[in-house]
Amino acid sequence: MTAIPVMKKVLVYGGVLALAIAVVGSIVGWFVAGVPGLVSALIGTAMAAVFLGITAGSIMIATKVTKSEVFSPLFFGIVMGAWLLKFVVFLVLVFVLNDQPFIDPLVLFLTIVVGVVGSLVVDLIAVTRSRVPYVSDVSLPGDDQTGK
Repeated sequence: MTAIPVMKKVLVYGGVLALAIAVVGSIVGWFVAGVPGLVSALIGTAMAAVFLGITAGSIMIATKVTKSEVFSPLFFGIVMGAWLLKFVVFLVLVFVLNDQPFIDPLVLFLTIVVGVVGSLVVDLIAVTRSRVPYVSDVSLPGDDQTGK
């Protein structure tokens, strides 16, 4: 059994979360700051959704590449590489979006925070509701051929 079904659930739940944040954030952003608030909410939602997708995608790719050996250095390298990519993209976006006239910084910040916290909740829900066996090669009493 692999982590891929769990990560697929994370992506589905994350998509629903992003849609909800986009709708609520856009409405609140519009009433708080007008068009810049709406744009900021949509940009913050997109950032949160992309970062959630990079995380889940990197785990799915690493699982396929390493053939489900989660303690492989290659697995950790792929996941950490994705984390570094997210960090660099985040910093670039912060510097590019800094002081743009079409951005409301507070709405953008709050939308990103809600997206990050929401993605943690999504991860928690997806993992706790998944039925992934802890071990797969254990023989139980009565499983042997002799019937003992």
